[in-house]
Amino acid sequence: MTRGEVRRLARLEGQQVGDPVQEQTSGQGATAWSKGHADRSTAWKVFGERPIYENYWVTVATADIQTPDGTRFDHHKVYLPPAAIVAMVDDWDRVFMMWRHRFVSDTWNWELPGGIVEDGEEPAEAAAREAVEETGYRPKGDLEHVVTFEPMIGTVTSPHHVYVVRGVDQIGEPTERNEAQRTAWVPMDEIPALIAAGKIKNSGTLVAVLHLLATRPRA
Repeated sequence: MTRGEVRRLARLEGQQVGDPVQEQTSGQGATAWSKGHADRSTAWKVFGERPIYENYWVTVATADIQTPDGTRFDHHKVYLPPAAIVAMVDDWDRVFMMWRHRFVSDTWNWELPGGIVEDGEEPAEAAAREAVEETGYRPKGDLEHVVTFEPMIGTVTSPHHVYVVRGVDQIGEPTERNEAQRTAWVPMDEIPALIAAGKIKNSGTLVAVLHLLATRPRA
């Protein structure tokens, strides 16, 4: 699928708001809250859309929409390429992380390897490729897909595919020199303190490490 096709698909998906979640009430099954239903009465209606600016990295558009209360107005939409992120965990329950600078927000933080899914590339392939380029480590075996999420779902569409892999082989040095100031295998026990101190701010990284913490075997 080309980048243009991805964006066109994202535009179509943006016009199809997901089914509402049922509220769990007394007497319902334990999983009732997670079941969708066909009621689209509160879906935002999209009557049309036009691009304002578009290049390889970003598309900005304006959409003619109507909210459930009947109000109709133009709403900005931003399309960014899909991304893939991987948490590499070793035999000592440590996760590989990179200390790096993000110039847009002038932020330093610990992140996982990841990057844009290129045209014709599967997300898992992109995650494994980025790991090799940014770290010099190649994941062993298949990557476990954790979730695909939207980091700024109200205005921006940019599917982020999060993966976990346990076990890697070091096959060389990183070929991408602009991603990290330093790297480290960080013990999972230290992750909560890093989050509390504001040292992990990247959304994909937070999703991955919080998943790892939530699924750790309990003593």
